[in-house]
Amino acid sequence: MARDKRDSTEHMASASTQTTKAENAGSIAGLAVADGVAGHSLFHRLTAPGVAGRDLADTVHALCSVHGRLNALFDEAAQRSVDALDQRWMTAAGDAFQIERAYLAHLTAAVGPLPSTPGQAESDAAFAAQRHTFDMLARSDRAGCSTGAALALVIDWHAFRTILDAAAHRAGTTVTPTQLPTLAEAAAIAAAPGASPGVHRAMAFGAQQTFAQHRGLCDLIESRAIARDRL
Repeated sequence: MARDKRDSTEHMASASTQTTKAENAGSIAGLAVADGVAGHSLFHRLTAPGVAGRDLADTVHALCSVHGRLNALFDEAAQRSVDALDQRWMTAAGDAFQIERAYLAHLTAAVGPLPSTPGQAESDAAFAAQRHTFDMLARSDRAGCSTGAALALVIDWHAFRTILDAAAHRAGTTVTPTQLPTLAEAAAIAAAPGASPGVHRAMAFGAQQTFAQHRGLCDLIESRAIARDRL
């Protein structure tokens, strides 16, 4: 009897541990580790010594195409306030991302023209599709979705920023300091301890979609680099 009780207790403990692991895997922090830009092969390619200048330039142009225009992600998320979440960070993040867009526009001019790459029309169509997806995430009526998308953008942008700064150094232009929330601050916001399970799921969904879009973008940029290498 005692052994049966002990086995039952151990089984419940194991199940609890597995549940916790599953919950962590579905959290924004867990998604960032699994699917964030920092773990993509493109990030390692573009931050390695001796990276081709044309690859940095192409990445700057691609990011400008997707995120360089004024979009409503932070504004829309701020307007869609979620109970038990402090949304004040969203306004600050939106203001900081305006600085990032200005920096991106400056870099686009500094790195020179878009490198000649096979399949440019297909790439342009993919960039347009990504812009549409981000617009849809921004305007989602699901409470927490746009907040999660905005958080994922902040998290991934830190990795993109490393690439942008490398491009700035290569072009010999000034690096503008970022004012975005730090990764630690973003992780604390993403934890959202007072939010309901439904809001957590919506935030995770918005973040997951953003990470997926960025991974697709990285795949495309990397494939363009490989195509140029073959010329």
